[in-house]
Amino acid sequence: MLYWAGNNLNFPPQIPFKHYQVTIASSALMDDVRRKTCKREKVAVAGSKREKETLAEDIYPKETHKRKTFRRERKALADTIEETHERKTFKREKEALEAIEDFSLKDTQRIKPTHMREKGSLRDIEDFSLEETLKIRASLLGWYDKNQRILPWRANSVRESEEREDAEARAYAVWVSEVMLQQTRVATVIRYYGRWMEKWPSIHHLAQASQEEVNEMWAGLGYYRRARYLLEAVPVVDGNVIRVIARLKAISSNPKESTTVKGFWKLAGQLVDPERPGDFNQALMELGSTLCTPSSPSCSSCPVSKRCQALSLSKTPNSGKEILVTDFPVKVSKVKQREDFAAVCLVEITEKLDLESWKLESEKDIFLMIKRPDEGLLAGLWEFPSVLLDETNMGLCTRRSAMNKYLKGTFGLETNRSSRVIFRGDVGEYVHIFTHIRLKMHVELLVLNLKGGIDTSNVKNDSQGICWRCVDENSIKNIGLTSGVRKVYNMIQDFKKKGLLQNPVRGPKKKDV
Repeated sequence: MLYWAGNNLNFPPQIPFKHYQVTIASSALMDDVRRKTCKREKVAVAGSKREKETLAEDIYPKETHKRKTFRRERKALADTIEETHERKTFKREKEALEAIEDFSLKDTQRIKPTHMREKGSLRDIEDFSLEETLKIRASLLGWYDKNQRILPWRANSVRESEEREDAEARAYAVWVSEVMLQQTRVATVIRYYGRWMEKWPSIHHLAQASQEEVNEMWAGLGYYRRARYLLEAVPVVDGNVIRVIARLKAISSNPKESTTVKGFWKLAGQLVDPERPGDFNQALMELGSTLCTPSSPSCSSCPVSKRCQALSLSKTPNSGKEILVTDFPVKVSKVKQREDFAAVCLVEITEKLDLESWKLESEKDIFLMIKRPDEGLLAGLWEFPSVLLDETNMGLCTRRSAMNKYLKGTFGLETNRSSRVIFRGDVGEYVHIFTHIRLKMHVELLVLNLKGGIDTSNVKNDSQGICWRCVDENSIKNIGLTSGVRKVYNMIQDFKKKGLLQNPVRGPKKKDV
C-alpha cells in the first residue's frame, strides 16, 4: 500500500523501494487490461461489421505497442537490479582479496587470527581463495619441477605423453610411496618400495593379496596399520602435508583430532591441481620434507612463503608471546609411555633325545609361532609365544610357571608329560619401544622333544580362534617379522652360538621348573 505525504511517497521501512517500482508497473498494467476488456466487450456487441473493424483498429495496435513497451521496461529494471548486485559482489570479493594480499598489522588486529581462535575448532578456518589456490599451485609446481629429488616412484614424468594405463600405474606407485613415507625416512622406504612393486605392480595385483602376505612384506617398516590401509585402499594424509597446510593457514587445532584431520583433507583438496594431481601431492610432501621441516624451516627458500600466514604472524609485533613458524602445527602433549612386561619363549622342537646330539645338529628343528589378534597392537602379525606379566611378579619361577600354563592351554604342550625338555635357559632381556608402550621382554629358549610328534604341515586354528604354525630355520629367515620379533630371534641365535655351545648347560634330568 502507498501513502501520500505532500509530493513524497512514504514506504514501510522493512520493504525495499525496488518492490514498489514493480508494484506500480503491475498496477498500471492491470488498469490497461480492464480498459481493453471493456472495449472488447463493445466490439462483441457492435451491430455492423464496419463498427467492429473500426473499434478493432482503435484497440489492437495500441495494445501491442503498450505490451512491448512494458516488457522492455520490466527487463531494463531487472537488468539494472542484477547489474547492481554483480557490482557489489565484485567489490566485496576485490576487497577480500586485497585484505588477504596486504595482511597488514591493522588486519591482524581487526580479524582474529586462526591461532587465537577457539582451540580444537575448525569452523573459523577460511578456505583458500581462488587467487590463493592458483598462485600456490603455480609457485609450488614450478619449484618442484626444478628441485625434485630423483626417486623410484617419480620415474615417469607427468609432462610426458602417457596412455591411460600408464597414468593409472603411476598413480598407484605414487600412492604406495606416500603411504610408506608416513613417518618413515626415504632411504628406508626405497628398499621396501622396490620389493613391493615387484610383487604387486598394480592395484589389481594388490587386490588379490591377503592381509598376511601384505603384513609379511611390510614387516620391519613399522606402523603396521599403514599396510592394512593399503590393502583396504584407505586414504591417509601425510605428516609433511599436514605441516605445510597448518603453516599456510596458521592452524593451531590439535592435528590428531578427527575434525582437524577432516579440515586438512578439505584444504588439501582445494589446492590439488586437477591437471597434475600426482605431481602436486608429491610437491607438497617434498616441500615438507626438504624446506618446511618440523624444527628448522627454510622460509627464505620456500616458494609459497608469501602465502604463509604462520610466517606473516612471526613477523608481526605482538604484545604477548612471540609467535614462531615452528609453533604450527601445534605440538600435542605426548601421553606418558605405559610400561609393560612380558615373558617370551622361543619353543624349538627337535627330534634329538639329548643335549649333546642336539648341539651337534639342530638345523632341522622347527619353531612354534602364534598369530596376534586381528585388532589392536601389531594386529595379525606373527610372534613367539609370550605372556604379559605384572611388574611385581617377574621372577624366574613366576615367568616359567606362567609360560607353562600358556603352552598347555594354547598348544597342549606339557613339559613333563607330553614332551621331554632337552634344554631350557634364560637368554636375556630386551626392551622394545612402541609409540605409547615401553615393552620389557624376558627371553628364554625352550628345546623340546615331543613324545607323540606334532603335525607341522599346516597352520592350526583352535576352537578359541587362536592361530599358530610351525616354521623351520630357513622359513623364519624369509618370513616377515616385526623388528621386535626379529631381535628376539637373533638374540636366541647369538646365545646358541656364543653362550650355549661354548659353555654347555645340561637340561634338567627329572623335573623342569
